[in-house]
Amino acid sequence: MSGETQIGSEFVFIYTPLPDIGTAEAMARALVRDRLAACVNLYPGIVSVYEWKGEVETDGEVVAFIKTRRALAEETIAAARKLHPYEVPAFLVLPIENGNEDYLAWARGQVKA
Repeated sequence: MSGETQIGSEFVFIYTPLPDIGTAEAMARALVRDRLAACVNLYPGIVSVYEWKGEVETDGEVVAFIKTRRALAEETIAAARKLHPYEVPAFLVLPIENGNEDYLAWARGQVKA
């Protein structure tokens, strides 16, 4: 495996906050099992402040960064939306511009072509 860096990769992160670690883990496992994500990083302990239905709310959340192919982003979001408990979940697609080729080669093998 090479340690070279690839620029402008075909991969993206899909960012989504979830209410708790159990929900986040269940979604992550389903996406990896279905080969829609190479990996999902979960960050518990996030505090979100937002306005919802006229009230300012503060909630603890778990943020998921879903690593997938750019070409699978819509399919991945559709699958994640079915598992997401929020009425209006955030699914933000963030480009991965650089990456080491050995990792990206592994990731390619984990998701649908």
